[in-house]
Amino acid sequence: MKSFILSIFGPKSGVGKTTFAANLALSLARTSKGKVMLLDMDAHDCGDLAILLGLPSALPLSELATKLHLMTPIEFNQAFTAYSDKVSLVPAFRHPDKLSGLSPDHVETYLGILENQFQYIIADCGSSIEPQNLPILEHSSMVLFCTTPEILALNRSVHSLNEFQSLAFPSDLVQIIVNQFDPKSPISETIIRQKLKKDCLALLPQEVEGMNQAVNKGTPIFQMDPRSTYSQVIDKLTSHLTSKNILKPIALDEAPLSKDGTLILKLGDKANASSEQVDQVSQDDLDRLEDVKRKIHNRLIEVMDFRRFSTEELSKQDQKTLEDLRSKTREAILNILDQMGGIKGRDERQQIVKEVLDEALALGPLEDLLSNPDISEILVNRRDQIFVEKSGRLTKTRLRFTTDKQLLGVIERIVAPIGRRIDEKTPMVDARLKDGSRVHAIIPPLAIDGPMLTIRKFSRTILSPDHLIKMGALTEDIADFLRACVQSRLNIIISGGTGTGKTTLLNVLSRFIPSQERILTVEDSAELQLSQDHVGRLEARPPNLQGEGAIPIRELVRNTLRMRPDRILVGECRGAEALDMLQAMNTGHDGSMTTIHANNARDCVSRLETLVMFAGMDLPSKAIREQIASAIQLIVQLSRLSDGTRKITGVTEVCGIEENQIILQDIFRFRERGLDSENKVIGSFQATGIVPLFADRFRRKGVQMPRILSGSKS
Repeated sequence: MKSFILSIFGPKSGVGKTTFAANLALSLARTSKGKVMLLDMDAHDCGDLAILLGLPSALPLSELATKLHLMTPIEFNQAFTAYSDKVSLVPAFRHPDKLSGLSPDHVETYLGILENQFQYIIADCGSSIEPQNLPILEHSSMVLFCTTPEILALNRSVHSLNEFQSLAFPSDLVQIIVNQFDPKSPISETIIRQKLKKDCLALLPQEVEGMNQAVNKGTPIFQMDPRSTYSQVIDKLTSHLTSKNILKPIALDEAPLSKDGTLILKLGDKANASSEQVDQVSQDDLDRLEDVKRKIHNRLIEVMDFRRFSTEELSKQDQKTLEDLRSKTREAILNILDQMGGIKGRDERQQIVKEVLDEALALGPLEDLLSNPDISEILVNRRDQIFVEKSGRLTKTRLRFTTDKQLLGVIERIVAPIGRRIDEKTPMVDARLKDGSRVHAIIPPLAIDGPMLTIRKFSRTILSPDHLIKMGALTEDIADFLRACVQSRLNIIISGGTGTGKTTLLNVLSRFIPSQERILTVEDSAELQLSQDHVGRLEARPPNLQGEGAIPIRELVRNTLRMRPDRILVGECRGAEALDMLQAMNTGHDGSMTTIHANNARDCVSRLETLVMFAGMDLPSKAIREQIASAIQLIVQLSRLSDGTRKITGVTEVCGIEENQIILQDIFRFRERGLDSENKVIGSFQATGIVPLFADRFRRKGVQMPRILSGSKS
């Protein structure tokens, strides 16, 4: 026997949906061969169906749910409240505050049981989409959306229909039923159709006197007065629904019986499946979804040319224009989906709509990754291989772009607003997202497997020393020592490998700079977030499309010397600007800071020497080392440990030069002692006990002595 679910929904109370549900059930029972089940799923108007049918209150499904697995089929049938030999009723809730007693999984299982006993399941789903009625709406053969010819009801109907659309329900699943319709009313069928943008499946007349009598007697008007106009329209609708094969049968998993005849619930089967099965199914689904998305994209291009919508152009649009564009695109995608097969349920439709919409008007699968605060870096190796970094660990995601063309389109949408382009002539580009995240892209022929994209996310949270202490990156003593070093205007280099948190630490140390000082920052791509007011920010400029007009960091560092800086912060020294930075530090601009790529303090000095040679000044090695020794007082070394955590692994003083070698001595260091049972690094920060040569500078500058040197350790 085929089984069908007809869900009754309304935008608000008082539109006649419950009355319609009761009368439709009786009409279907008279014309069909099977039985009809009425499910009262209205969480806010509990018990109305029982009143309309003149039935006593019964044990609700929310209280039956936990007992289902203990019940035999006979006991299960006895839980129904029979109105007639063909119509039964089960309420879902006794009271609105009992919603939590019924889970969506229970409802899904319950539907699987009812499917084998009833030809029609009529569900009064109330006026709001709740987790409990979502399974019913998703499995519905049709959703009969009840409204009335009133302005307030129609306005609420528009919002409710938009909610169905946003949840990616098929457009033909929801059909309009107009209750209390009067042909002489100012609000005609044409107005309703225009307002709701849908045809009306049925117009149920207004019969106030007959309806009131039916309610008071506890007998639906279809039974009390079968010849009434209302009853005749219900009969006509029933004939339409049953005779034209317009209803799609439901196909739910049947709940099996155990040896003692009780039901075996199948809640949480996915959680019990093996990881190999889940991975295999997921991979198959990914391939199938990718094929569906590809077909939708091809059809969508025929309707709209999305290549002209760059991130910059979209950001210039007012909110209403942007919403209209997204709404129009979503509607086009849903229309295409309605014409396609192979979609497994509403969740999958919703996922497809979101992903296609993101790729068409936004940054595709990157949207969710960029909005996730736990992700620090996004690495796209190729269209179907996307990695992310969380807590210092790289993890492969299951996200993917539909095609190389889609990935390239997203890259173009990123770089276009800053006047850059990426093509075979210029296959590499550096850019920055609107939120400040750094982007590097490279495309074929240089990238063999397709376009590659690297995004280092810009943190919206300005970290403080306390944040780093809580994260275990340093101790209170180290933070207090660095505070004194910054306030006493020592020149500091932050050294570390890629992704060790150099820029983050530079941001944190900058908070120790007095607010009255003038600070100039120079960066290749702006990332520094200084809390002071008196800050001038400079950013290097790459060459234009003709390869001209580039302004390198080195030129900006030179210009800062003419801008009366108290401090100069260079985001990163990676070239000839190292010489200009050293010269600035040696000519009265104390308290300057920068970062450099190196694995330890000794490598940092060697790296700095190499970068100075890039300046082409042909300076002897001894002269360069003397410059370094006189300019730099402190090196702070950062490292990313094997467990992914980032820590300050060394605070080193530059003591001077002896026999052409720069002398270094550690003030603090981090000692690793191994790994624990969870492969977390075990170790501790240690003070070497060495008093730095610049210690007397703290007193001369009037800076509070660090606790580690004053003997008052915390």
